[in-house]
Amino acid sequence: MVYVSTFLSPFWSAFACLFPEEPAPAVQGRRTSLSGVCYLTMGLLVLLLGLVFASMYVYRYFFITQLPRESVFHCGVLYEDSLYSPFKGQLELHEDVKIYIEENYEQINVPVPQFGGSDPADIIHDFQRGLTAYHDITLDKCYVIELNTTIVMPPRNLWELLVNVKKGTYLPQTYIIQEEMIATEHVSDMEQLGSFIYRLCSGKETYRLKRRNARRRISRRETGNCHRIRHFENTFVVETVICKKS
Repeated sequence: MVYVSTFLSPFWSAFACLFPEEPAPAVQGRRTSLSGVCYLTMGLLVLLLGLVFASMYVYRYFFITQLPRESVFHCGVLYEDSLYSPFKGQLELHEDVKIYIEENYEQINVPVPQFGGSDPADIIHDFQRGLTAYHDITLDKCYVIELNTTIVMPPRNLWELLVNVKKGTYLPQTYIIQEEMIATEHVSDMEQLGSFIYRLCSGKETYRLKRRNARRRISRRETGNCHRIRHFENTFVVETVICKKS
Protein backbone atom coordinates (compact mmCIF):
# COMPACT_ATOMS: atom_id res chain seq x y z
CA MET A 1 0.00 0.00 0.00
CA VAL A 2 1.25 3.51 -0.79
CA TYR A 3 0.25 6.29 1.52
CA VAL A 4 0.30 10.05 0.85
CA SER A 5 2.84 12.11 2.73
CA THR A 6 2.30 12.90 6.36
CA PHE A 7 1.62 16.57 5.83
CA LEU A 8 -1.85 15.76 4.47
CA SER A 9 -4.80 15.71 6.79
CA PRO A 10 -5.70 12.40 8.54
CA PHE A 11 -8.86 12.21 6.49
CA TRP A 12 -6.99 12.24 3.22
CA SER A 13 -4.43 9.79 4.60
CA ALA A 14 -7.12 7.27 5.46
CA PHE A 15 -8.78 7.85 2.08
CA ALA A 16 -5.52 7.18 0.30
CA CYS A 17 -5.24 3.75 1.94
CA LEU A 18 -8.22 2.56 -0.03
CA PHE A 19 -6.48 2.94 -3.36
CA PRO A 20 -3.43 0.71 -3.81
CA GLU A 21 -0.87 1.50 -6.40
CA GLU A 22 -1.41 -0.13 -9.77
CA PRO A 23 1.13 -2.97 -10.33
CA ALA A 24 3.74 -2.46 -12.97
CA PRO A 25 3.07 -4.22 -16.32
CA ALA A 26 5.98 -6.70 -15.81
CA VAL A 27 4.68 -7.83 -12.40
CA GLN A 28 1.18 -8.26 -13.77
CA GLY A 29 2.52 -10.38 -16.64
CA ARG A 30 4.36 -12.67 -14.24
CA ARG A 31 1.21 -13.13 -12.15
CA THR A 32 -0.79 -13.99 -15.24
CA SER A 33 1.83 -16.56 -16.26
CA LEU A 34 1.83 -18.19 -12.81
CA SER A 35 -1.96 -18.33 -12.80
CA GLY A 36 -1.91 -20.08 -16.15
CA VAL A 37 0.55 -22.69 -14.86
CA CYS A 38 -1.62 -23.32 -11.79
CA TYR A 39 -4.75 -23.74 -13.91
CA LEU A 40 -2.92 -26.10 -16.26
CA THR A 41 -1.64 -28.20 -13.35
CA MET A 42 -5.10 -28.43 -11.82
CA GLY A 43 -6.54 -29.41 -15.16
CA LEU A 44 -4.00 -32.21 -15.56
CA LEU A 45 -4.73 -33.49 -12.05
CA VAL A 46 -8.46 -33.54 -12.75
CA LEU A 47 -7.83 -35.38 -16.02
CA LEU A 48 -5.59 -37.92 -14.28
CA LEU A 49 -8.18 -38.57 -11.55
CA GLY A 50 -10.83 -38.97 -14.24
CA LEU A 51 -8.72 -41.59 -16.00
CA VAL A 52 -8.17 -43.49 -12.73
CA PHE A 53 -11.88 -43.58 -11.89
CA ALA A 54 -12.78 -44.51 -15.46
CA SER A 55 -10.32 -47.43 -15.35
CA MET A 56 -11.80 -48.64 -12.07
CA TYR A 57 -15.30 -48.41 -13.53
CA VAL A 58 -14.35 -50.34 -16.66
CA TYR A 59 -12.63 -53.05 -14.60
CA ARG A 60 -15.50 -53.42 -12.17
CA TYR A 61 -18.46 -53.30 -14.51
CA PHE A 62 -17.03 -54.81 -17.67
CA PHE A 63 -14.17 -57.16 -16.79
CA ILE A 64 -15.55 -58.59 -13.54
CA THR A 65 -19.08 -58.94 -14.86
CA GLN A 66 -17.74 -60.97 -17.77
CA LEU A 67 -16.53 -63.62 -15.34
CA PRO A 68 -19.16 -66.36 -15.20
CA ARG A 69 -21.20 -66.45 -12.05
CA GLU A 70 -21.04 -70.23 -12.23
CA SER A 71 -18.39 -72.19 -14.10
CA VAL A 72 -18.73 -75.91 -14.73
CA PHE A 73 -15.72 -78.03 -15.62
CA HIS A 74 -15.34 -81.73 -16.34
CA CYS A 75 -11.74 -82.48 -15.43
CA GLY A 76 -9.34 -85.37 -15.38
CA VAL A 77 -5.89 -85.77 -13.93
CA LEU A 78 -3.10 -88.31 -14.37
CA TYR A 79 -1.07 -89.18 -11.29
CA GLU A 80 1.14 -91.86 -9.82
CA ASP A 81 0.46 -93.73 -6.60
CA SER A 82 3.71 -95.32 -5.44
CA LEU A 83 2.20 -96.88 -2.29
CA TYR A 84 -1.02 -98.55 -3.45
CA SER A 85 -0.38 -99.07 -7.16
CA PRO A 86 3.39 -99.03 -7.75
CA PHE A 87 3.14 -101.30 -10.80
CA LYS A 88 0.10 -99.76 -12.47
CA GLY A 89 1.87 -96.64 -13.60
CA GLN A 90 -0.40 -93.68 -14.16
CA LEU A 91 -3.90 -93.57 -12.66
CA GLU A 92 -6.80 -91.43 -13.79
CA LEU A 93 -9.11 -89.40 -11.63
CA HIS A 94 -12.17 -87.60 -12.97
CA GLU A 95 -14.41 -85.05 -11.31
CA ASP A 96 -16.94 -82.36 -12.11
CA VAL A 97 -16.20 -78.96 -10.65
CA LYS A 98 -18.65 -76.08 -10.20
CA ILE A 99 -17.12 -72.76 -9.17
CA TYR A 100 -19.24 -69.91 -7.80
CA ILE A 101 -16.98 -66.88 -7.79
CA GLU A 102 -19.43 -64.34 -6.37
CA GLU A 103 -20.69 -66.66 -3.63
CA ASN A 104 -17.10 -67.75 -2.93
CA TYR A 105 -17.54 -71.51 -2.82
CA GLU A 106 -16.76 -74.62 -4.86
CA GLN A 107 -18.75 -77.80 -5.42
CA ILE A 108 -17.02 -80.99 -6.58
CA ASN A 109 -18.54 -84.27 -7.64
CA VAL A 110 -16.27 -87.31 -7.70
CA PRO A 111 -17.85 -90.27 -9.53
CA VAL A 112 -17.04 -93.91 -8.81
CA PRO A 113 -13.31 -94.22 -9.58
CA GLN A 114 -12.15 -96.77 -12.12
CA PHE A 115 -9.36 -98.17 -9.97
CA GLY A 116 -11.51 -98.83 -6.87
CA GLY A 117 -10.54 -98.28 -3.27
CA SER A 118 -12.11 -94.81 -3.13
CA ASP A 119 -15.69 -93.72 -2.56
CA PRO A 120 -17.69 -91.42 -4.83
CA ALA A 121 -18.46 -88.16 -3.11
CA ASP A 122 -19.87 -84.65 -3.30
CA ILE A 123 -17.66 -82.00 -1.74
CA ILE A 124 -18.28 -78.33 -0.90
CA HIS A 125 -15.57 -75.85 0.01
CA ASP A 126 -17.29 -72.81 1.53
CA PHE A 127 -14.79 -69.97 1.80
CA GLN A 128 -17.32 -67.65 3.43
CA ARG A 129 -17.87 -70.01 6.36
CA GLY A 130 -14.37 -71.50 6.26
CA LEU A 131 -15.78 -75.04 6.11
CA THR A 132 -15.47 -78.14 3.94
CA ALA A 133 -18.19 -80.79 3.74
CA TYR A 134 -17.76 -84.32 2.33
CA HIS A 135 -20.82 -86.32 1.39
CA ASP A 136 -19.69 -89.92 1.10
CA ILE A 137 -22.20 -91.29 -1.40
CA THR A 138 -21.40 -94.91 -0.54
CA LEU A 139 -22.23 -94.36 3.16
CA ASP A 140 -24.74 -91.57 2.52
CA LYS A 141 -23.17 -89.60 5.38
CA CYS A 142 -21.79 -86.10 5.65
CA TYR A 143 -18.58 -84.99 7.33
CA VAL A 144 -17.67 -81.39 8.09
CA ILE A 145 -14.29 -79.89 8.94
CA GLU A 146 -12.52 -76.54 8.86
CA LEU A 147 -11.41 -75.54 5.38
CA ASN A 148 -7.75 -76.31 4.71
CA THR A 149 -6.61 -73.35 2.60
CA THR A 150 -3.13 -74.82 2.14
CA ILE A 151 -4.66 -77.59 0.00
CA VAL A 152 -7.79 -76.03 -1.50
CA MET A 153 -7.41 -73.20 -4.01
CA PRO A 154 -9.81 -70.24 -3.66
CA PRO A 155 -12.57 -70.14 -6.31
CA ARG A 156 -10.98 -67.48 -8.50
CA ASN A 157 -7.57 -69.20 -8.47
CA LEU A 158 -9.09 -72.60 -9.22
CA TRP A 159 -11.18 -71.06 -12.01
CA GLU A 160 -8.06 -69.56 -13.58
CA LEU A 161 -6.20 -72.88 -13.30
CA LEU A 162 -8.97 -74.86 -14.98
CA VAL A 163 -9.45 -72.25 -17.69
CA ASN A 164 -5.74 -72.39 -18.48
CA VAL A 165 -5.75 -76.16 -18.98
CA LYS A 166 -9.08 -75.88 -20.87
CA LYS A 167 -12.26 -77.79 -20.24
CA GLY A 168 -12.10 -81.55 -20.59
CA THR A 169 -8.31 -81.73 -20.74
CA TYR A 170 -5.95 -83.43 -18.34
CA LEU A 171 -3.87 -81.55 -15.88
CA PRO A 172 -0.12 -82.11 -16.08
CA GLN A 173 1.01 -85.36 -14.46
CA THR A 174 1.03 -84.88 -10.74
CA TYR A 175 1.32 -86.66 -7.40
CA ILE A 176 -0.94 -87.61 -4.48
CA ILE A 177 -0.89 -86.59 -0.83
CA GLN A 178 -2.90 -87.98 2.07
CA GLU A 179 -4.79 -86.41 4.95
CA GLU A 180 -6.39 -88.47 7.71
CA MET A 181 -9.54 -87.47 9.62
CA ILE A 182 -11.35 -88.86 12.63
CA ALA A 183 -15.15 -88.55 12.93
CA THR A 184 -16.09 -87.01 16.27
CA GLU A 185 -19.43 -85.60 17.46
CA HIS A 186 -22.73 -85.70 15.63
CA VAL A 187 -24.00 -82.40 14.19
CA SER A 188 -27.62 -81.69 15.06
CA ASP A 189 -27.95 -78.02 14.12
CA MET A 190 -27.41 -78.05 10.37
CA GLU A 191 -28.26 -74.38 9.80
CA GLN A 192 -25.07 -73.28 11.56
CA LEU A 193 -23.09 -74.81 8.68
CA GLY A 194 -24.42 -72.32 6.14
CA SER A 195 -26.89 -72.63 3.29
CA PHE A 196 -24.54 -74.37 0.82
CA ILE A 197 -23.56 -77.20 3.16
CA TYR A 198 -27.10 -77.35 4.52
CA ARG A 199 -28.44 -78.15 1.05
CA LEU A 200 -25.82 -80.86 0.62
CA CYS A 201 -26.18 -82.56 4.01
CA SER A 202 -29.77 -81.92 5.03
CA GLY A 203 -31.49 -85.19 5.98
CA LYS A 204 -28.20 -87.10 6.27
CA GLU A 205 -26.17 -88.16 9.28
CA THR A 206 -23.56 -85.47 9.71
CA TYR A 207 -20.42 -85.58 11.83
CA ARG A 208 -17.59 -83.26 12.69
CA LEU A 209 -14.11 -84.26 11.64
CA LYS A 210 -10.78 -83.75 13.36
CA ARG A 211 -7.43 -84.00 11.61
CA ARG A 212 -4.91 -86.45 12.92
CA ASN A 213 -1.37 -85.29 13.50
CA ALA A 214 0.88 -85.62 10.47
CA ARG A 215 2.61 -88.96 10.26
CA ARG A 216 3.62 -91.52 7.67
CA ARG A 217 1.06 -92.43 5.06
CA ILE A 218 -1.18 -95.20 6.35
CA SER A 219 -1.63 -98.40 4.38
CA ARG A 220 -4.87 -100.19 3.57
CA ARG A 221 -4.30 -102.83 6.26
CA GLU A 222 -4.26 -100.13 8.94
CA THR A 223 -7.61 -98.61 8.00
CA GLY A 224 -10.27 -101.29 8.27
CA ASN A 225 -12.82 -98.77 9.59
CA CYS A 226 -11.87 -95.99 7.20
CA HIS A 227 -13.17 -94.74 3.87
CA ARG A 228 -11.20 -92.85 1.26
CA ILE A 229 -12.19 -90.02 -1.05
CA ARG A 230 -9.77 -88.98 -3.74
CA HIS A 231 -10.22 -85.53 -5.24
CA PHE A 232 -8.30 -82.52 -6.47
CA GLU A 233 -8.82 -78.78 -6.19
CA ASN A 234 -5.20 -77.86 -6.74
CA THR A 235 -2.32 -79.05 -8.90
CA PHE A 236 -2.11 -82.33 -6.95
CA VAL A 237 -4.47 -85.13 -5.89
CA VAL A 238 -5.63 -85.41 -2.27
CA GLU A 239 -6.70 -88.62 -0.62
CA THR A 240 -8.95 -87.83 2.33
CA VAL A 241 -9.13 -90.78 4.73
CA ILE A 242 -12.12 -90.64 7.09
CA CYS A 243 -11.99 -93.09 10.01
CA LYS A 244 -14.39 -93.95 12.77
CA LYS A 245 -13.43 -92.88 16.27
CA SER A 246 -11.92 -95.86 18.08
